[in-house]
Amino acid sequence: MGIISTILGVFGFGIGIGIGVVIGYFLFIYSQPTDVKDPEMRPLLEKDSKSLEQLLPEIPFWIKNPDYERMDWLNKFIEYMWPSLDKAICKMVKTIAGPIIAEQIPKYKIDSVDFETLTLGCLPPTFQGMKVYNTEEKELIMELGLKWAANPNILVAAKAFGLKATVQVVDLQVFACPRITLKPLVPTFPCFANIHVSLMEKPHVDFGVKLLGADAMSIPGVYRLVQELIKDQVANMYLWPKRLEVQIMDPSKAMKKPVGILNLKVVKAMKLKKKDLLGASDPYVKLRLRDDKLPSKKTTVKHKNLNPEWNEEFTFVIKDPETQVLELDVFDWEQVGTHDKMGLNIVELKNLTPEEPKTLTLDLLKNLNPNDAQNEKSRGQLVVEVNYKPFKDDQMPTNVEDADDAVQKAPEGTPDGGGLLVIIVHEAQDLEGKNHTNPSVRLLFRGEERKTKVVKKNRDPRWDEEFQFTLDEPPTNDRVHVEVISTSKRMGLLHPKETLGYVDIYLSDVVSNKRINERYHLIDSKNGRLQIEMQWRTAG
Repeated sequence: MGIISTILGVFGFGIGIGIGVVIGYFLFIYSQPTDVKDPEMRPLLEKDSKSLEQLLPEIPFWIKNPDYERMDWLNKFIEYMWPSLDKAICKMVKTIAGPIIAEQIPKYKIDSVDFETLTLGCLPPTFQGMKVYNTEEKELIMELGLKWAANPNILVAAKAFGLKATVQVVDLQVFACPRITLKPLVPTFPCFANIHVSLMEKPHVDFGVKLLGADAMSIPGVYRLVQELIKDQVANMYLWPKRLEVQIMDPSKAMKKPVGILNLKVVKAMKLKKKDLLGASDPYVKLRLRDDKLPSKKTTVKHKNLNPEWNEEFTFVIKDPETQVLELDVFDWEQVGTHDKMGLNIVELKNLTPEEPKTLTLDLLKNLNPNDAQNEKSRGQLVVEVNYKPFKDDQMPTNVEDADDAVQKAPEGTPDGGGLLVIIVHEAQDLEGKNHTNPSVRLLFRGEERKTKVVKKNRDPRWDEEFQFTLDEPPTNDRVHVEVISTSKRMGLLHPKETLGYVDIYLSDVVSNKRINERYHLIDSKNGRLQIEMQWRTAG
């Protein structure tokens, strides 16, 4: 009887469970309300403050913050490209993780760790908005709002002691606000040398983990513990100002940083030809490095002299001695009209032996075409002394990326207690003249005047010209008068010269900070702005 009752009890229990499940299912279905209404759609303006607070995390950045731009075009691009991006990213992850895993597993006596399955799923990340910061340095700073609800399938298998264990990552969610900085900007594609990535706040990371096929996150307390651990670890590594740096190219090669100094002495010229009607010439020499944005340098004018002697010294900063060429042009100075060219020649720096002074006697040519018969005609000779001095290892900047921000030391011969004031006129924007807009910049400092070149018919000119003033003492109480002027040579104009705006810059900040790089609003100009960089270099 005991066996029979046991069998009947088990049988009855099974039937009872089945009947209970069926009854419960029908009760669940038919107990649902039948008068379900469609959700009410209301504009955000009609929502109360409490409802808006609940919706705030879901509102895109470009709605909450007016300085964020919409990124619909980028999201659409990523959506189309995602199948290919998924494969490329997974391949890159395997390539990077492979050597790291191979190096670490012997420490834990693990035979192997392999990706059995690696895919990021079919759902691409979306960018809620982007903010771009405008700085005066050679960098581009962007802040992005990133949301990614992915369906990845990442299955990792580890083998040890003849056993195999698998870990699977599924259902990934990432909400983050990364700051991406491209710096320094360089004139070589892709136009930046490094990528810096920082997080502006702790990211939200949520995912599921299956260990040996079981949901490990369902264990009480594990989910919250893992989430907080990941947040803290990621924040410790990448929360601003900490950053992840990825080098794209060698910035020292891309930016062509200075590698040496060329000392040049213009000694004399011989047997120059007569250019003036009275049987003489007024020669001077103009010197410049080709493919260099800095202005040319000139000797003094020797009036009525066909065999002038100058003995004037000049210094040039060299960035690429293999390709750079020094051009020397001899002109006949004219008080009215253009100056007549008397001849030219070049010095290729690759032909100079470092640290070896050399005297060169250059034949003046009509042009640099070796097949031009006019070059066979004698135009005189120019004698120069050259000495190329490359920087030593201890003189080269250790951090090339920050070399633009660092201030160089003043050259030898700078007065003790004084220094070198360097003014770099970069660019202007939104200039507007009443009659013409051919802007140039005029600097006036302690009675000394310097001028940039004229950029014709341009409201947004760029000069990048450098001016230097050697001073006996720091200009703490001085100021520089900077004026943007426009000139025109057209005949019949009532106002051939007009002022487009000016600004007075006090130098106390330059002396205390060693370097400033600011964009100034021009006085007497509606919208004009001028970017100027200043440095105070000392020998110490």
